[in-house]
Amino acid sequence: HLPSMRTPTAMIVGLVLCPCGLLLTLTGTLAPNWRQVSHIPNQSIDLILEQGIWDMCQEQQSSHNRLCGQADELGYFEQVPVWVAQRLMPTSLVLNLLGLVVAALGVRCWQKEPRHLLAGVAGLVLFLSGLLSLMPASWYTHELWALPAPAGSTLVVGYSLVLSYLGSCLEILGGLALTLSFHHCCKE
Repeated sequence: HLPSMRTPTAMIVGLVLCPCGLLLTLTGTLAPNWRQVSHIPNQSIDLILEQGIWDMCQEQQSSHNRLCGQADELGYFEQVPVWVAQRLMPTSLVLNLLGLVVAALGVRCWQKEPRHLLAGVAGLVLFLSGLLSLMPASWYTHELWALPAPAGSTLVVGYSLVLSYLGSCLEILGGLALTLSFHHCCKE
C-alpha cells in the first residue's frame, strides 16, 4: 500500500491562479494602454492615443498605423498615479516570481508530503504581490479622468488596466488559497 501522493486542492488552485495572474499583470504593466484618448479636437476623427505607464502610442484606426514613443506634452508621466504604478507594478511582478518559486518548493511534486509552512509563506508573498498591483490599478482608475489629456477629448479605460485588475485579483485569490496551507501547520 503506497502513501497517497495527492496535492491539496487549495495548493493546486493557488498554483494555477498565480501564474495566470502573473501573465495578466505582466501584460498590463508592459502594454501601453491603461487609458485611451479619442475624439481629440483638431485631429483626425479616427486617431486614438493610448497611454500606458511607460509609453504613449497613437493609432489611426482606419489604417492601423501605430506610432509609439509619443511626446508627453501635458506632463502625463509626471502624475503621481502614473509614477506610483511605474514603481509598484514591477515590484509586484518580482514578488510574484519569488512567491511562485517558494510555492513550487512548498507544494512539492518530488516528495511525499507538501511543506505546508513553505506553501503558506508563498501564499502570503503572492497575496502581497496581488495587493501591490491592485493599488496602482485602482488609484489610476480613480484618477483616470483627472490625469492630463487634450481638452475636449473622450477618455476610456484601456485593456492594460483591465488586465492589471484581473491579474491582481487572480494573484490575491491564488495567494489566499495557498495561505490555507497554514491550517495544516496548526493541526501538526
